Amino acid sequence: MSAQNSAGIQTLLDAEREAQKIVQKAREYRTKRVRDAKAEAQKEIEEYRKQKDEEFKKFQTEHSSGNKKAEEDASKDAESKLAEIKEAGGKTGDKIVQDLLRVVMEVKPEVPDRVAAPPTA
Repeated sequence: MSAQNSAGIQTLLDAEREAQKIVQKAREYRTKRVRDAKAEAQKEIEEYRKQKDEEFKKFQTEHSSGNKKAEEDASKDAESKLAEIKEAGGKTGDKIVQDLLRVVMEVKPEVPDRVAAPPTA
């Protein structure tokens, strides 16, 4: 009977070792799958990031060119207004300076209306 028990115990030990091997293989397989899933997710993240970066650069290029055009239009408008002001100053500048000098040099003192009239009581 002891040989039978010994053989039965040996069979159980063998079965336990076999189960441990199966469990170890399952753990290794799960670990490998998790590692592969992480790598695949990282690759997808990088692809998505590249795609969004390209979309952003395209958007930025389209909209910054519109700003450049608006800046050029504003600059042309400012230049034309400045030319008009210079032209007007060139035509009437001497007359304006002479009028200013005449007004400053030819002082005509006048009593204000408030001071000239005596207060009525």
